[in-house]
Amino acid sequence: MKKNLPRNSTIRFWLALFALSSACLISGCTGNGKQPDKIATPAGAVAPKVLPAPQLQISSAVSGNNAAEMHFDFSSKKDPFKPFVETKPSPPPAAARTERKASLPIHSYDVRQFKLIGVVTDGENSRAMVTDPSGKGYVLRIGSIIGRNEGRVSTIARSRVEIVEQSKDDKGRVRKKRISITLPRKE
Repeated sequence: MKKNLPRNSTIRFWLALFALSSACLISGCTGNGKQPDKIATPAGAVAPKVLPAPQLQISSAVSGNNAAEMHFDFSSKKDPFKPFVETKPSPPPAAARTERKASLPIHSYDVRQFKLIGVVTDGENSRAMVTDPSGKGYVLRIGSIIGRNEGRVSTIARSRVEIVEQSKDDKGRVRKKRISITLPRKE
């Protein structure tokens, strides 16, 4: 069976160890800061000769004695932060863009399938709420994209929302098509 020491004796042990190590450090630092003139050597021993420090040659990149004259020319050096291979991101093809847009439910229906259920007009901060055929609601602002053909909301009025769809015809001309969704009349 293991005998545990009382907590008091453990604390005393660490305090005694700290005091002893502090005393050793303080006793070694009692000098007045002066170096001895001569190092004591045994009578028969010969003191080693002290050689002067070798002079270093100054590189050709640093020339001149004055700090103002010292400058480095890095124009011929390679930028260490520049990647080895430069790649330019290519814009995604139109098909990929439409696939991404079609993944959202608001882009998977035709604009005429949406029903306008409410409008809040406040100048440029007007909003309209529409529902898709499955009943899910969406809040539209001016500039929002809606529908399969990426129609853009152009106007939000008190009782209607106008959407402009752009498409290219066979000759490559851009055609704009205005579609209006109106609030159902109260009966």
